[in-house]
Amino acid sequence: MQDYRNFLEEILIPAEELQERIAQLGEEINRDYQGKNLHMICILRGGVMFLADLMRHVDLPHTIDFMAVSSYGSGARQSTGQVRIALDLKEDIHDRDVLLVEDIVDSGYTIASVLELLATRHPRSLKVCTLLDKSERREVEVPIDYTGFAIPNEFVFGYGLDLDEYYRNLTFIGTVNPEKYQPPD
Repeated sequence: MQDYRNFLEEILIPAEELQERIAQLGEEINRDYQGKNLHMICILRGGVMFLADLMRHVDLPHTIDFMAVSSYGSGARQSTGQVRIALDLKEDIHDRDVLLVEDIVDSGYTIASVLELLATRHPRSLKVCTLLDKSERREVEVPIDYTGFAIPNEFVFGYGLDLDEYYRNLTFIGTVNPEKYQPPD
């Protein structure tokens, strides 16, 4: 496996900046969901690190659940627009205040499909919190209620976002130099 330093173009968002912004998002959520029945849904696998850190800053009682949704190919390819639900919720969200926690919104296809599905289950409210918003790439308009960072249309990895399933463990978000990246065999 290739060392990420060989194809890292730049550190787009350093670890300290990530953690500072996540704390701010937690404060916003605490204010907005005071007295509500908050249920946070994480889109696996990329959103796990973000959810774990975000939860530490949400002081309100809340519950969590997970969904596995995919619309990506392998390597440095962008979203395909084809969405597949691989793991659905375990909990009923009827009449609950749902906050969908996502690592990145780019084309919008994935989050639009998930929102459409969840709306049929009649939550009291349904909002989106994304760590990264790649709005230049948007093909489907979706509501985003909480945004960590607006980023340029570049392929990013680290802090939960993978590159061929690797490098999710990095504490920062970096951009890939596609000329230097060699996908695993």
